[in-house]
Amino acid sequence: MEQHFGDGRHDELRARVREFALREVGPRVAAMERDRRVNHELSRLIAEQGWIGITVDPAYGGMGLGHLAKTIVIEEIARVSGAMGAMVQASQLGVAKIVHFGDEAQRVTWLPEVAAGRCLPTIAVTEYGSGGHVLGMTASAVRDGDDYVLNGQKVFVGNSHVGDLHGVVVRTGPGSRGLSAFLVESDRPGFSLGDHQGTMGLHGFSFGELVFEDCRVPAANLLGAEGDGLSVAYSSSVLYGRANLAAVALGIHRALVEETCAYASEVFRYGKPLAEVPSVKLRLGQMQSRLMVAALSLYHAVSLLDRGRPCDNELINAKLVNVEYVLDTARNAMEVHAAQGLYTHRPIERYLRDAHHVFAPAGTSDVQLLRLGEAALGTDRGQWSARLSDRLVAGVG
Repeated sequence: MEQHFGDGRHDELRARVREFALREVGPRVAAMERDRRVNHELSRLIAEQGWIGITVDPAYGGMGLGHLAKTIVIEEIARVSGAMGAMVQASQLGVAKIVHFGDEAQRVTWLPEVAAGRCLPTIAVTEYGSGGHVLGMTASAVRDGDDYVLNGQKVFVGNSHVGDLHGVVVRTGPGSRGLSAFLVESDRPGFSLGDHQGTMGLHGFSFGELVFEDCRVPAANLLGAEGDGLSVAYSSSVLYGRANLAAVALGIHRALVEETCAYASEVFRYGKPLAEVPSVKLRLGQMQSRLMVAALSLYHAVSLLDRGRPCDNELINAKLVNVEYVLDTARNAMEVHAAQGLYTHRPIERYLRDAHHVFAPAGTSDVQLLRLGEAALGTDRGQWSARLSDRLVAGVG
């Protein structure tokens, strides 16, 4: 059973993405699991459908359908492949920085390329020595005439090895006002990639290392003004990162419930389908309930985002609920499958591995709870969805 938000456009979009995912993505999953390499070809094929530009205003070549539509795209692709769902969500983070902080010249240059699938953007904030402590970063940019010279490295960058345009937050001065963001093309001298590392899940996706060694970038590539880097990082994480990762979790969650119900209906125990065993049916009921609550929390949050309503806390909660619930449901799915769930010819163990990858990015569950605690106490520091509402209503409105 699926919950329906939105209108006929959203239903049509869901059907179109689902058909594409089953036809083009599904047959490639086994090879991605086996090879554990970055799938450049499939990443490009998905981008060419125009879905990376789904929140981009049609004036810049985008679809202008907004954040609920974006959520549906990510969810439906993640339902078939968590790795490719992660690819789409990471690209959307890259879109956010240009939409909200790019000047007109940057938007005209890059948004049509993104919308056409010719450019996959990223955002690069995290470093080995600072993790989620954004102000602890040490990668730097120094002004030199009409350029900035970047040095340092970024890690855990979604789409690192397929990205064409990296939104990089680095230090240009001391303190919280000493962070700035730049657009760095992947073919610039002084830019390189670290080796692609094997991971537990999301095989086919890349979230690796970017290296800057005297990488010279024109001052025109500065996003916003010097000192806006913290705003670029935080707003992208709150408004896009949390919702996008929740959508990946929701797609995996839906696949877990569908696969487990199918398995329990096909396997017989005690002369009847396993699904009719009371303890198993209870597990299936728990899984379905979690799925419904998770979907409701996310669809509600992004619907508010589309309407330009303050909704940071709803987005934070959607990430918390979707991540925690998909992990709980993955455990239940393994319990129902028993030993069969451990074999790689069934997708359950893949769903479990992939689900763990959405726990930490954009803040662990503890981080989300701390932010919600501040909201309950009235000590939060305002909402990005209110500050940037003029550019959140179905794209660049």
